[in-house]
Parts: sequence; C-alpha cells; structure tokens
Amino acid sequence: MIKSLRPLLFASLFFPLAMPVSAAPINTSLPPKVQQAMQAAKLRSDALSLVVLPLTGPGIATVYNADVSVNPASTMKLVTTYAALEMLGPNHQWKTEFYTDGTVSNGVLHGNLYLKGGGDPKLNMEKLWLLMRDLRSNGVLQVTGDLVLDRSHFIRPLLPEFNDDGNDENAPFLVKPDALMVNLKALRFIARNDSGRVVVAVEPPIASIHLDNQVKALASDKCDGEVRYTPTPQVDGSISVVISGQLGQGCSSQTYLSLLDHPTYTAGAVRAIWQELGGTILGKDREEAVPSNAKLLAKAFSPDLAEIIRDINKFSNNTMAQQLFLSLGAKFRSDADGDDAKSAQRVIRQWLAKKGIIATHLVMENGSGLSRAERVSAREMAQMLQSAWQSPYAAEYISSLPLAGVDGTMRKRLKTTQMRGEAHVKTGTLNTVRAIAGFSRDSNGNTWVVVAILNGTNVGGTASVLDEVLLDLYRQPKLPTTSISLQQPR
Repeated sequence: MIKSLRPLLFASLFFPLAMPVSAAPINTSLPPKVQQAMQAAKLRSDALSLVVLPLTGPGIATVYNADVSVNPASTMKLVTTYAALEMLGPNHQWKTEFYTDGTVSNGVLHGNLYLKGGGDPKLNMEKLWLLMRDLRSNGVLQVTGDLVLDRSHFIRPLLPEFNDDGNDENAPFLVKPDALMVNLKALRFIARNDSGRVVVAVEPPIASIHLDNQVKALASDKCDGEVRYTPTPQVDGSISVVISGQLGQGCSSQTYLSLLDHPTYTAGAVRAIWQELGGTILGKDREEAVPSNAKLLAKAFSPDLAEIIRDINKFSNNTMAQQLFLSLGAKFRSDADGDDAKSAQRVIRQWLAKKGIIATHLVMENGSGLSRAERVSAREMAQMLQSAWQSPYAAEYISSLPLAGVDGTMRKRLKTTQMRGEAHVKTGTLNTVRAIAGFSRDSNGNTWVVVAILNGTNVGGTASVLDEVLLDLYRQPKLPTTSISLQQPR
C-alpha cells in the first residue's frame, strides 16, 4: 500500500499547483521518439531539460532533468510578461508628454520645449508624429528655446554588453532600453534603382546621418545584386554611411540599423517630424528633467499592456521586454534597490513566492533572455506556466504566444503537421540554447504545459528535437469523446 502511494505523493510535491494528483502520474525518462531525435542530433541526453504536464485532462506528466539551472534564452520573456500582466494590469499604459517652461503666443513658444519619456516600449514614428501634430494643433509652430529631453523615468542599470553570437553590433534587436526610446532607435535605409539611377534614402531623415551613395545601377532586371551599408562615426558626432554594391533595374533593397544613441536619435526624429509639419526649433538639443512648474502642452498614451506583450512574445522583441522589465522596477522601486533592474528582480521573486513558487534557480538580469547570466530550471518555468493557466489574465497571456505553424517565431515550424495551430509556445535561441515553453494541445483536445530547453555548445540546428517534443505530446492515446446537448427539451 505504501509503495503504491509513492508516485502520487511525489506528484503532489512536484507540482503543488497542478491538477489533482490522481490525474498526473509522472514519467521521469525521455519519450522514445524524443530520445531518437536527440540521438539523431548527436546530443547528450543531459543537454535537454523537459517538463510536459497535463492541465485539462488525463495524461502522464514527463519530468526529465528538470532541476538543473539552465539558460532559457528568450523563454525568459514568459516570466517578465506574466509578472507584468498581474502586477501592472492588462490595461496598463505608458505616457509621453510635451511640456514648456515658457508661454505660447501667436504660434511662437517663448521658452524651452521639454519631451518627457515614461518608458513607452512602443513609441514608434507614427505615435510620435501624432503627438507632435497635437502639439501643432495646440498653437505651437516656432520654439525659441531648446529641445530638452527628460530621460529620468528609469534608474538605468549598468549591464554587460551582449553580442557574442556574432551579430552586427548595429542590429536593432541589440538596442538597450531607455525611458525615452523612440522607434526602437531603428533607421531604415532604402536603396532603389529608378530608371537606371540608384536613389538612397533613410527614415527618419535625421540630420546627423550622412549618406554616401556608391551603389552601381545594373541594366539587368534581375534583383540579385547586393547592397552593403558601412557606417563610420565622424568627429562632429555625426555618422557617414557608405552605401555600396549594385542594383538591377526596378529593384530595391532595405535594411534596418541602429547607429545613434537614444538622445541623438530621439532629438533628430523630433526635429525631422517638426520640420515636416512646418515648424522650427531655434535652440539646441540637451537633457534635463522637466521643471516642477512646467506646463503640459500635449501627451500621448501607449497601447495597452495586453497588446505590448503580444509584440514581445510573438516576435521575441528583446528591447521591448527589457523596457517592460524596467517599468516593473520603476513602478515598485525602493531606495534599497539601487536601480530598476534590481527592483524588478526583487518584486518578481516576491510575486512568485506569494504563489508558492520558490524559484531558487531563477536569475534575471534584464528580463528578455538576451543574456548569458539569466537562469531558471524547467520545473520552475513549468510551475510558473501552471500558475498563468489559472490567472484571470490567462487568455491575454496565452494569446500573446506564437502559434505553431501560424505566426510569430513559430510561423515556419510544424506548418504541415497536425500540430499546426495546436500550440502557443514561446521560442528561445542563443548560440548555446534552443528552447520552447508554453501551452500545447493533444489529439484529444486537452491542454498541457510544455517546457523543453536545450543547453550545449552543439545545439545549433536542433529545433527538430523540440518540435518532436510537441509532436510526441500530440500523439496521446485517443479517448472516447463526450458531448453535452444544448437543445431545448420538447
């Protein structure tokens, strides 16, 4: 009798948030199909940490190598976005505001124009244009003073640079967060062959970006020419970008680069839009907090948090995730924290503890997974996902995750399999990490938590192992179906 109760007792200790333990026996070895996929990929069995746990129906949970500290890569965004949903609320918004310390008369602002950032993760060019159009509608055309940027909303941490995956250092996904971040600090370069003449442009047209067009026009209409962009900083703080290569007739090429620091980019974008609106700013660009007696001129609000986390999780946006992480820190900051990253680490750990999740392996550096320091165990991630399933905001959370074979970072995976549309899972990729975590359905329509994390020096190209985890889960034994009739009795 005692022996027969051990698996059930083990299950209750293993996942205290799970369904009744009688519905969740545990298997501690890899499924045969997953083991075969590991062998085919020439991976050691201990490279994989795996938890597969039923949420809505019968099934045998799989728990393998689940208590080791692993790098989760971008699946760490699941922790950040779930914490934000519950602590900030799904309708949380960020605001960006224009102030002045002067007066407005006959279209002239006599004084300085202050732009105060509130940490908006999605302050794009369209939103900035609308905000400045509102400023224009409120009677401002010429500014006699300076353009002053207030970036004081965050206490920014000093974190190590991350770029050891061989990426271009100017890649937009490496952009660090900022309280006044505009358009993810991205410059869009466009080159096109227009009737035998190559034209190059940059958006937004920031004055400190100088273009040196050396692209050759080809008579051929085949669009197989290569265009290269080589930026060089200048002594005056501007950047010269040499555009070289060749383009066929009627062809175009574009790329996104982040070449400027946050204040230079933001000030440049503001001035470019203001000029397009017919306005002028006579003073210089500088940074300073908005004076306490300044007057509000215009403000804009971000989309709701529920929409923001969709961008973060569907497309694995590192900068927006880090922006959200710091926003949590700023909201719950204490004097003892030192900076907003440390504040976010503290409040997330406290929030998990209140849910009964003592995550001893959890290490959060920036909340995005773009880090060599961040850690979690598969068990801790699974417990957190169990909790999310029971959250009042479960629908908003789950719908923010990539849908297998349909969208986001999973749009090309499992597209022609039975798993298409059956799993909402976040992916994670570093040069030593491949991971998935989220929610997946089986052939009976029951939902499971899935966490599968590969760590190792040779995990590149092993997404097939993680796909096999989902496929193996789907192939549950068929159960008899039952239905409830809603027809009115006659």
